[in-house]
Formats: sequence, C-alpha cells, structure tokens
Amino acid sequence: MKVLIANRGEVALRLHRTLSELGFKTVGIFTKEDENWPFTYELDEVYPVNSYLNIKQILEVAQKSRANVIHPGYGFLSENPNFARAVREAGLIFVGPTAEAMEMVGDKARAKEVAQKVGVPTVPGSPPSDDPHFLAKEIERIGLPVLLKAVAGGGGKGMRVLRRKETLLEDILSAQREALGAFGDGRLMAERYVFPARHVEVQVIGWKGNVLILGERECSLQRRHQKILEETPSPALNDSLREKLYDYARRVALAVGYTNAGTVEFLYDEGRKEFYFLEVNARLQVEHPVTEMVSGLDLVRLQMEVALEGKPSISQRDVILRGHSIEVRLYAEDPDRDFLPSVGKLEALEFPVMPGVRIDSGVMEGTEISHLYDPMIAKVIVHAPDREQARRRLISALKGILLFGPKTNLHFLIYVLESQEYVSGNTYTHTVRDLLKLYHEETFELPSDVEEFVRSWKYISKGDQRGEALNDPILNVKPILYP
Repeated sequence: MKVLIANRGEVALRLHRTLSELGFKTVGIFTKEDENWPFTYELDEVYPVNSYLNIKQILEVAQKSRANVIHPGYGFLSENPNFARAVREAGLIFVGPTAEAMEMVGDKARAKEVAQKVGVPTVPGSPPSDDPHFLAKEIERIGLPVLLKAVAGGGGKGMRVLRRKETLLEDILSAQREALGAFGDGRLMAERYVFPARHVEVQVIGWKGNVLILGERECSLQRRHQKILEETPSPALNDSLREKLYDYARRVALAVGYTNAGTVEFLYDEGRKEFYFLEVNARLQVEHPVTEMVSGLDLVRLQMEVALEGKPSISQRDVILRGHSIEVRLYAEDPDRDFLPSVGKLEALEFPVMPGVRIDSGVMEGTEISHLYDPMIAKVIVHAPDREQARRRLISALKGILLFGPKTNLHFLIYVLESQEYVSGNTYTHTVRDLLKLYHEETFELPSDVEEFVRSWKYISKGDQRGEALNDPILNVKPILYP
C-alpha cells in the first residue's frame, strides 16, 4: 500500500518515518522551489506539482503513483473539506476527519454554537458578519478591548485585538481584507478579550462515537497569535481542572462526530477558574511531539489505525502520561523586527545529539529558506521527569545548535526559557510581547572572528571538501532524532 503525503518539509519527513515503520511506501509532491529539499530525497517517490494547494494535480499524482491513501499533514489542504471530499470521491482513503466534520468545526461561529449546545462555556461576543458597520456597533455593545477573529480563519490570520475606538472601522476593514486574502471569506466575529489568559488545548482521537483523550498542551507563548513554545502538562492545572477540561473537549468532539486526530482549543481564565471554547483544529498539530514524548505513543500510527481499521489499537486506560515535555519552534525570523521572516541559505547547521532530545527538521546545510513558505528550521523537543529538568535540558540543546545563515529566533527562545516568567510558570498569551520589550534592551554580540573560525573548522573537519559540503543533498541530510 502507498501513502501520498500532500505536504512538504519537516512534516513530510515526520510522516515518512512512521509510515515506513508501518511498511507503507511513501509518495511525495514538490514545487520547483523545493526540488532540492531533503524530503524529496527521503521519500520513496516524488512528483512535481505547481502548488501544494492544487487538488486536481495532487489527485493526478495519486492516480499516477497508484497511491491508496492520502495524508495531508498540517497546513495547506489539511483542513480543507473540499480536499477531503475529493479524495474520498476518488475512491482513496483520507487520513483525517470527514468533510462534514471539517465544515462544522472550520466555521468558528458554527463550532461555537455546537459548544454552547453541549454546555461548554464560550467567550461572549457578536454573531458573524461581513458588514464592518454592524461589527463596529457590536463591538461598542461588548465593550473594548475585543478580539476580532476571522470566521473561517486559523493560524492567527485575520485575528487582532482592538483597543481604540478612534480606529475601530479601519481595524475591522484591515482584518477583513486579511481574512478574504487568506480564506476567501470576509466574515468576522468579535469576542470579549480575556486578559490575562492562557491558551490550553486537548489532543483527541475520535472514532464511531468514541473519543480518546491524550492529555493537554499549554500553548500560551505566542507571537502574532501563533505558537512558538508548547508544553505538557500545563503548569497551571490541577487534577480537578484537568478533568473539567477533558470533559469539555470530549463533549465537543462527540457533538461534531469527530473522527481521527484533532485538537480542541480553549482559553483559560485563571481568575474565574474557567475554560472558554475557542476552536477545533481538524488535523494533526505542529506541536504533537510533546504529546508523543509523555505518552510514548505515535500519533501518526494512531491516525493510520483509525483511517484503515476504523479504530485505534489502544483504549483510554492504555494512555499513561509520564514526565514533562517542551517544544520550541526554531524559525528563520528576526525578533528585532517583530519576528519578520528571514530568507537566505543555511550556511552552517548542526544539531546536538543528546538523551531526551528530539529534533524534527526538514532542512539541511545549504537549504535555501524562501519567503514562499513557513520559515521553520526545526522543532526542538525535550522530555524529562519534571518541568525544571526539561527546561534546563532544552536550554542546553538550544545552546548546542550551530547555525549560520538567515536571522533566527534562537537567542530569543533561550531568553524566554531563562526568564523568571517561564521559570515560575506564569505565562500568558501576552507574555511574549512583554518579554520582547525586555529582550530588545539586551545585546547579543559575537566576536568578529567567530563566524570565520566556525566556517574554517567545519570545512577542515570535512576534509576541506568545500564544494560538497553545501551541495551534496544526500551526505548532508540531517536525520530526525528520537530518544
């Protein structure tokens, strides 16, 4: 049996690892910009496409390669109900929820209604609308500040906090343009801005009226409403709060008839000791490795079991969570310029090999980071008996990375992990913004001769094969490391 991976980079390699262990042949797709990326050499077969969003081309590749199954990964078409429907109509197996469930949870307004019907609290707000004047009146009724969200949105697109009455209409129109450009849907909804708030999510696996709970993840550390650090368990929850959270997640998943892997997301208001439903991400999440580290389970394997056999091979009593896991996302982006993406060649890239450290990466030395796609270089994940040991292990791993090329958030990630806010566990959705102001006051300067020294050492250690060092796509592929 063959599985077509309708994705690229890090996630393509991550899926390939498990699928190969399960005995499946993997089929990949790539655009011209990615023709020399590591995943194009690692997967069993690869085919060129014009776009990772071209459903017709992807199905043609599936037919040409005789793939039986399509796994969308995350991002791109992973939460597109039209893609899920087209795959199944072509007689292929789609690894993910049904198109109907995607449509229900993909519309934030509909998902909010479902949560309310099953008794799960939601943040007070407005009905969805594409009328800026109606939204402005609703915002005045709710009271500033509010969080404006794209109804069809995700990944922070079309989302912003509105605080000023003077620029209200202008801000609404700007968010609407962003939502239209990203999702083709200009409808927005406004909600009371919960502050301070934590972002907590629950990993679920659904099948035939059943829901498996695989613990929670704390995802409060974000920039531009996008996560940069995730951990499990959440340092904010005790057992009774955790059970309450799991019950809410189970209710929502059952209400929408959810199938396969998904995440039910909540805001947690510590003052009120209450969770507010946010959304359901109908796919495997970028941060799924922390759940794997504490559970010892392979989420991609569970996805395949549900897709092919109709149910997972484990029950709730088999889920035993041990220790603490933290993941950070190493991006080619500049913290000094509000995390603006950086581009350019990765001239030098070495990851440490350490116990309890996992590196999920889709790049290698010589890879060109483009403005066209997500600028992630790697996910660095650690596991340890407790949070403090995990924190220290992660700092050591990050300090062991050798990286020259585009600007990255590496120093900022270390700064966050060493901050008193993180050490104490008092992290909220606004914490990164606050820490960034302090970070700008710090200076990180390398001696002028360090870069040239590292370059010289690197090539001498490889026998002075300067040409091969950056251009040989096989010798320089960095493996995904698992403890």
